[in-house]
Amino acid sequence: MYLTTTIPYVNARPHLGHALELVQADVLARHHRRRGEPVRFQTGTDDNSLKNVLAAEAAGVPVRELVDRNAAAFEGLRGPLDLSFDSFIRTSTHPGHRAGVERIWEATRHDLYQRHYEGLYCVGCEQFYPEGPCPDGHEAPLQRVSEQNWFFRLSSYQDALSELIRSERLRIEPVARRNEVLAFIEAGLDDLSVSRSAARARGWGIPVPGDPDQVVYVWWDALANYVTALEGDDYDRWWVSERRKVHLMGKGVIRFHAVYWPAMLLSAGKPLPTGIFVHDYLTVGGRKISKSSGDAADPVALVDAYGVDAVRWWLLREVPRVGDADFTEERLVARADEDLANGLGNLVNRVVTMVHRFLDGHVPAAGEELAAVPVDEALEAFDFRRAAAAVWTLVEEANRYVERTQPWRQSRAGQEAALGTLVHACRTLAVQLEPFLPTAAARVAAAVAGERLPRPEPLFRRLATAGVAG
Repeated sequence: MYLTTTIPYVNARPHLGHALELVQADVLARHHRRRGEPVRFQTGTDDNSLKNVLAAEAAGVPVRELVDRNAAAFEGLRGPLDLSFDSFIRTSTHPGHRAGVERIWEATRHDLYQRHYEGLYCVGCEQFYPEGPCPDGHEAPLQRVSEQNWFFRLSSYQDALSELIRSERLRIEPVARRNEVLAFIEAGLDDLSVSRSAARARGWGIPVPGDPDQVVYVWWDALANYVTALEGDDYDRWWVSERRKVHLMGKGVIRFHAVYWPAMLLSAGKPLPTGIFVHDYLTVGGRKISKSSGDAADPVALVDAYGVDAVRWWLLREVPRVGDADFTEERLVARADEDLANGLGNLVNRVVTMVHRFLDGHVPAAGEELAAVPVDEALEAFDFRRAAAAVWTLVEEANRYVERTQPWRQSRAGQEAALGTLVHACRTLAVQLEPFLPTAAARVAAAVAGERLPRPEPLFRRLATAGVAG
């Protein structure tokens, strides 16, 4: 599987919404690796946006300085969030990106032409709209722009795009987003402006081949990263030959990935992605989290305060497949304490304590196997909350098994059968939990490892009673 996230603008530091997409991608990557499948997990940053230029001007610093600093913050999420990405591309510094964008431009030149254009432009979205306000909620007024641009004959690909999606050669999940894209396509596609004046872009970006007065539209530039990051044999391995090429993204950018990007590839005669998974937004107080909103929820600060397990678990256990999710630190703490400390942590501690108390720490054979964990089906449907809940059914089943069998009331043979079953369940949990909470899974695995278990130790602190809930 070739698995990619979107590459965000770096006009500011990352917020919790970026963490959501990265963690979701990380779960998929770890899950498929655990099944023995080859995976390339790629993320990165979109350095060439006008938003970055304007943010640098507002901060009174050179564009390069701001871009480098904020891009480093995005790449630096790897450690705090326990991410396992294989590749991180920056569009302003990757050695092959500009040349790759130029190659795509030349390959689509038969569908490119110049004309004058006038319209309302949202800098936040980096796109034109027929009227205001911005449908994605950016508060800055739309700018009236009039200039000579290069255009791409998007309208020529309307039927091909509709067939591609209806046939599910390009699978879009969830279905509501698929229907949204089809409705947009079948309402009629207009040709797309794919360049901006170099003057308006302040000279920042990739020049249009043969036309230095224009720069390549930032989305055309950014979408190309999915192939420009693949150098040499990697392009053939991961884009030409790979059976599953999946893009993860927020709902605000689906049109770019499900319409513009496949059309670019069709025009260039290149292979297409096979899947698009769309998540909705995180909100605070009902308002979408954004870099400029003032309520961005810094993921690194949250990890510092509550730990990576609590942050990842809230993102996976609480965010629905469809619909926005409102974040508060109190909800994060409550979910971590209920599931991790009181649920999983208490289960493992009880089991290890009983094995030491009744069997001198020695692990007997399992008496029976508890219910299987149906994680694969949920992740295949890109439903992370259902997948996390599926793992938790084993925690709940094991806790019920403790109460049902009451090993402390059993004979020696009964204790061996019950505790063997429970240790096996905890070991299974460590394996199933690894894609979701790799750090916690390692602690659980260590707690129940070997023929003679280590002495019991608490696996999770209770955040509310530790005084970190607010």
